[in-house]
Amino acid sequence: MIKELTQLNVGVEEEYQLVDPNTGELTSFVSEILNQGATLFRDDVKPELLQSQIEIGSKVCNTIDDLSVDLKRLRSIVKDYAIKNKCDIVAAGTHPFSHWRNQIVTDKDRYHGFMDSTQYVGKRMLIFGMHIHIGIEDKDLRIDVMNQMRYFMPHILALSSSSPMWQGNLTGFKSFRSIIFEDLPRTGIPEAFKSFSDYDNYVKTLIRCNSIDDPTKIWWDIRPHPNYPTLEFRICDCCTLIDDALTIAALIQALVGKLILLRKSNMTWRNYRGSLVNENKWRATKDGVNSKLIDFGSKSEVSYKELMAEMIDFIQETVDIFNTHQYIENIMNIINMGSSADRQIQVFRDSANPKD
Repeated sequence: MIKELTQLNVGVEEEYQLVDPNTGELTSFVSEILNQGATLFRDDVKPELLQSQIEIGSKVCNTIDDLSVDLKRLRSIVKDYAIKNKCDIVAAGTHPFSHWRNQIVTDKDRYHGFMDSTQYVGKRMLIFGMHIHIGIEDKDLRIDVMNQMRYFMPHILALSSSSPMWQGNLTGFKSFRSIIFEDLPRTGIPEAFKSFSDYDNYVKTLIRCNSIDDPTKIWWDIRPHPNYPTLEFRICDCCTLIDDALTIAALIQALVGKLILLRKSNMTWRNYRGSLVNENKWRATKDGVNSKLIDFGSKSEVSYKELMAEMIDFIQETVDIFNTHQYIENIMNIINMGSSADRQIQVFRDSANPKD
C-alpha cells in the first residue's frame, strides 16, 4: 500500500507576470526572453496566451522536497533572464492595475484560435494560475478521485488566493481570478462521472458536436489530463510565496493518497451536490482563509480555520507516509498570517496606491 502511494508523483505549472520594474506595468516581452534562454529553458519555460505571461513547468517529482528544489530553480532562472531584459516577474493571480486591453496575444495558432472562439470573454483573460498534477496511472481511479476531490476544491482555492485587485480597484474578492475565468465555458467544479468511459463519452460528444476540437479545451477546476497520466488541479491562483505553493501541492498529494487508502478499505468520501460545493467555492473566492464554509455533514457554517484543522487530522496518515509535515504545518501559518490576497489588500489600504 505504501509503495502504491509513493508512486503519486507531483508536478506544478505556474504562470508569472512580466512587469516593468520602473512602472510596475505588465510588459510584453516574453518572446525575447524565451529566445535568449532557449537552450537553458527547453521545455521547462513556455509562452502563454499573452506576451506579458510566462509559464514554467516543473519536472515530474517523486517528493515535495524534490519539487521544492525544482520550483526554486525555475523561479530563479526566469527572474534572472527577466532582469537581463530590464523586466521582472510577479507571482499572483491578477495584476493590480494593468488593463487587459493593452496586452499582446502570443503569435501562435492555438492562442489566436482561442481568441477567435471566445471573443470579448477571451480578451479579458489577464489572469495567472497554478496547476498541480498528481500522477495516477489507472484511468478509472483518476475519475473516482476526481469525483471525491470536488468537495475539497474550495478549501484549496482559499489557501492560494492572490488576486484581490482588478484594474486598480479592490474587488471585494480574494480570488477575482476565479470570477474572470468562469466566464469561459467548461470551467468551474466538474460534475461527477461514473467511470473513465463515461467521461470519455462526454468528451467525444463535445468533439462530435464541434464544441471543442480536443479535450484540452475542457478547463475545469480539476480534470484528468488529456495527455499525461495525471489528475490536474487547476483551481489555484499563482502563489506569491513559493512556500505556499509547496504547501498546497503537499495538501493535494496527501488528500489524494487518503482517498485512495479509503477506497482500498471499501470506503469513500461522500459525493455531495455540485451546487453545494459551488456555494463553498463562492465563499472561498470572496473571503479566502477568512471565510466560513458549509460543513455539509452538520449542515452548518464553520470557520475555515476549524475545517482545515479537521482536514489536517484527516490526512495525518498520508502526511506520515509522504513525510510532508513541514509543508502541511504551514497551512495554519497561511490562515493566521493571511494569504497573498490579504497582504495585497493591507498594502493597498495603507497607501491607497495600487502600484505599491
